[in-house]
Amino acid sequence: QVEEIVPVGSLRPEDIHLPGIFVKRIIQGKGYEKRIERLTLTEEKPVGVADASPASDEKDEAARRREKIVRRAAKEFKNGMYVNLGIGMPMLASNYLKKGVNVHLQSENGILGFGPFPKPGEQDPDLINAGKETITLLPGASLFSSDDSFAMIRGSHVDLTILGALQVSAKGDLANWIIPRKMVKGMGGAMDLVASPGTRVVVTMEHLAKGGKHKILDDCTLPLTGVGCVDTIITDLCVFDVKDGSLVLTELMEDVSVDDVKRGTGAAFKISPDLIQN
Repeated sequence: QVEEIVPVGSLRPEDIHLPGIFVKRIIQGKGYEKRIERLTLTEEKPVGVADASPASDEKDEAARRREKIVRRAAKEFKNGMYVNLGIGMPMLASNYLKKGVNVHLQSENGILGFGPFPKPGEQDPDLINAGKETITLLPGASLFSSDDSFAMIRGSHVDLTILGALQVSAKGDLANWIIPRKMVKGMGGAMDLVASPGTRVVVTMEHLAKGGKHKILDDCTLPLTGVGCVDTIITDLCVFDVKDGSLVLTELMEDVSVDDVKRGTGAAFKISPDLIQN
């Protein structure tokens, strides 16, 4: 199905993506409309900060927790890195890049070098990331097919991936793609990203699930995305590194104690001798 049918020869050979040998029928659609599934725009206020307008204390606190995680995740960026970010908090971390640090954002659907979300009125239905959020392109950006994108991922050309999680085990196993008996659109590129040798895997998530349930466990109870793949876990309470199949507590967030982390963690962990109290 196409928007427009043009005479033979109107398209330059180098602009053709699908040769006619693969095409059996062409249908020109009527009233063709490109819809934006997830319109995401640049906000005026810092991302993750609670609204100044009246809101529940619970929502304000949730926004503060998310911003704390996102700001810490941004410290993982190093100048010149090629980075793949999951939707939600991972994507927001790019808003807090340190001065002088430039990274190249890669998306599984075939983009390298995308920038911030567009301003209102500047969104383009053809420019979306793998999470279907509207984006912009930076100077020097490139567009390519998904097979090239996954060749970059599987070939260990991506230096860092930051993604969310439902559960993480003490051994670094990751579960983040499905809750049984819940609808899911697909696992996306997470399995390829976390299985790629040489790609650093950082998880950002709230420390506890709804109802105060543990998300960091001895063993994940949900279907796994990857085995022993997580390098670092960043939560609203602390930062864990996974070393030699064990959790090591390396940082505490502001006003958080080791006892707070013990109560909120469903697995044993070691404490780094260089533990940082933020």
